[in-house]
Amino acid sequence: MLTYIGRVSRPRSERPHATTVFSHLGVMVIVSAVLGVIVSGLAIPFAGLVSVAARETAESMDNLPVDFETGTLPQKTTILDADGNVLASVFDQNRINVPLSSVSRMMVKALVSIEDYRFYQHGALDPKGTLRALFTNAAEGGVVQGGSTLTQQLVKQTLLYTASEEEAEKATDDTYARKLQELRYAIALENRHSKDWILERYLNTVYFGDSAYGVQAAARHYFNVNARRLNLGQAAMLAGLVQNPSAFDPTDHPDRTIERRDIVLDRMAELNVITQEKADKVKARGLKLDVQPNANGCVNTAAPFFCQYALAYLMQDPALGETEEEREAIIYSGGLTIGTTIDLDYQKAADTAVANHVFPRDQAIGALAMVEAGTGAVKAIAQSRPMGLNKKKGQTYLNYLVPKKYGNANGFQAGSTFKAFVLATAIEQGIELNRVYNSPDVMSFDSADFANCPGKPPFGGTFSTPNSTNGGLENLYSGTRDSVNTFYMQLERDTGVCEPFKLAREMGVLLTDPEGKRGQPERIPNFTLGVADVSPLEMAEAYATFAARGLHCDSQPITTIKDANGRLLKEYAPSCQQLMEATTADAVSDVLRGVIEGGFASAQALDQPAAGKTGTTNEGRSVWFVGYTTQVAAAAMIAGANEFGTPTTLEGVSVGGSPIYGASGSGVAGPIWGDAMKVIDDELPDENFVFPSTIPGAGQEFAPAPRPTRPPRGDRGNDGRRNGR
Repeated sequence: MLTYIGRVSRPRSERPHATTVFSHLGVMVIVSAVLGVIVSGLAIPFAGLVSVAARETAESMDNLPVDFETGTLPQKTTILDADGNVLASVFDQNRINVPLSSVSRMMVKALVSIEDYRFYQHGALDPKGTLRALFTNAAEGGVVQGGSTLTQQLVKQTLLYTASEEEAEKATDDTYARKLQELRYAIALENRHSKDWILERYLNTVYFGDSAYGVQAAARHYFNVNARRLNLGQAAMLAGLVQNPSAFDPTDHPDRTIERRDIVLDRMAELNVITQEKADKVKARGLKLDVQPNANGCVNTAAPFFCQYALAYLMQDPALGETEEEREAIIYSGGLTIGTTIDLDYQKAADTAVANHVFPRDQAIGALAMVEAGTGAVKAIAQSRPMGLNKKKGQTYLNYLVPKKYGNANGFQAGSTFKAFVLATAIEQGIELNRVYNSPDVMSFDSADFANCPGKPPFGGTFSTPNSTNGGLENLYSGTRDSVNTFYMQLERDTGVCEPFKLAREMGVLLTDPEGKRGQPERIPNFTLGVADVSPLEMAEAYATFAARGLHCDSQPITTIKDANGRLLKEYAPSCQQLMEATTADAVSDVLRGVIEGGFASAQALDQPAAGKTGTTNEGRSVWFVGYTTQVAAAAMIAGANEFGTPTTLEGVSVGGSPIYGASGSGVAGPIWGDAMKVIDDELPDENFVFPSTIPGAGQEFAPAPRPTRPPRGDRGNDGRRNGR
């Protein structure tokens, strides 16, 4: 299991800063210094303090631990695309740890000058520096110089960042007990670590405002440079921020920021770190900001819903922790580098194809998912409603592309795309490809003739199934090409319902309610007509099994995880299993080629062989086209849905600027698939499917039937669900 050391609290909008000079602490320091009880770098004889308040806390202070561990600093996690480019960053605190050697010397000098100019001369407490700060601040009428040492500040910052919400209030109490506790911890740090270690830790810990934690994140955010490249003006500005990051935030209060920067420059000149002439020259300049957005999360990325899916996938990985809290901590605070499978060329093609056919505010959802055959790598997922909260722009956080276990939305019925599972089962059972069924326009069936799974009660009742396409004598080629409902009901009557149902589940379709105890049953005689709710990713994964000649690979968005130091923590190898004979998958592909080569989806033919299946549901509520080459499977869908995702009809609805009448998978969803695949097929090897020469009846197709001239009515099953084209 991957572990993250240290407790992490989620970011608060503003945290109190450690450089506030407490008047009570000043009195204590003065009294203690006069009595000579402070010894640099050594434990303090607290019982010797003459302050009444100190005496009251002396016993408890003596019992404090003499050691203090700073733990692991929260760092932002970076998500990469398949080519190693940054896709997104996620974090509780926007921080990138860097060694002291990677911080410019001018930054170090500026910080030490304004915050703790005797840092390398004193121990955990600096009486001289504290007294000087008290007098200077009194003369200026405000806090100009800090009274706490950098070590004390580091202790307080650490206590704040690792505190729970309840503990945070105690960590900022203006009490002797808390101040003395921090001092004791500071002494422990000084005894255990070098000055350079403490300074490096401080620079990586401190908050610089506007969601920038640590000097590297601040340098990139405000100036678009690395910390090692900070010049004098930039360093002076950042050093000035740490006193009060909110009050001196340059993105909100540039005038205050300049005033504070100039104080830092004058202090550096006063200490002869730089000349006054140099300080005045820099003071004459503006801030010269080059502010970079602190993008946290998936919203503004090139693939927001893929990013959301990848994070949800990781949140279910027990290797990242036994509990969700542990997984969340390492993902959002562990400084990980996460490699993913997404190909932004594929993603752009998918986004463009969906956007051209379905608009964000349409009462419909367009979607496309692409999966690599033989690996399960998710190459792209795109939907028509963009991520966000602006309803006027059609935005949503509902992810319609992935299974609900990784998303937050229900799927949609996939229609006759489910016929492929019955087709594969029939071939596996030895049914010849040239077997003929007389398939009339309407046919009555007895549910008892459809075998259920062993040990399950038989189906009951009678029903009739109509066609909306050609009927008559059909074999497995023509019955599939024309999506003849009565043909497939007879074929499923011969295969039984159990085996196609089980095969679909094994191929990645998350069918979880076979008996319908929580809603619409899924394992029923008209299973082949696509009554189950599914996501595009499930269907792309399933059809990728045919493309890979029967090798099913689980969909996965992640390839590697590396820790903050670049060490490989986990590699995600493809998870694959041979589900059917390669020749069975070859036969399925040979049959499904007919849908594109002369069938309803012939307009989506690619530059290389491709196979696929259409799907349409009752009242045109959703239309599908799922197809593949030998390398990539893609599932396109358009489903009627209101702004909340509740299914509605597509009939008469304006989608992509045109009203839909006679919705069909080939005519409505097919163009999304074709537009995207015609872009990426130029990048794919030109490979042909393997001809299933050993399968009985292979190649014995019926002649393509003429295309109907009337708008398709759709195929209606016994429950009124329309399927087919």
